[in-house]
Amino acid sequence: MELFWHNKDRLDINGGFVVRFLVLIIVLIILGFLLEKIINKLLGVENKKISETSGKKVDRWGKGIILVIFLCTLPFVITKDTNVMKWYWILHLILVLGFQSILE
Repeated sequence: MELFWHNKDRLDINGGFVVRFLVLIIVLIILGFLLEKIINKLLGVENKKISETSGKKVDRWGKGIILVIFLCTLPFVITKDTNVMKWYWILHLILVLGFQSILE
């Protein structure tokens, strides 16, 4: 009986799809960060942390509620295929970043 980590077929999940997906996510995060910095510099926007404003409690409660909802639904989604998991995390990012943009 072979051990799990010695089986090459099991290490290559979906033909490397997971690795390519993670690299894509990292590249998109870096591009988004750079684009935000460039646009803020061009428009002369002064960054202010939400924790320094009156929206501190709303920010914490909103992100906490989103996190609890997604952690409660995670066991139902984790048994599905990788495509469902991908859209689950994309939806999570959209909700968190959308909530943050509304507060800003």
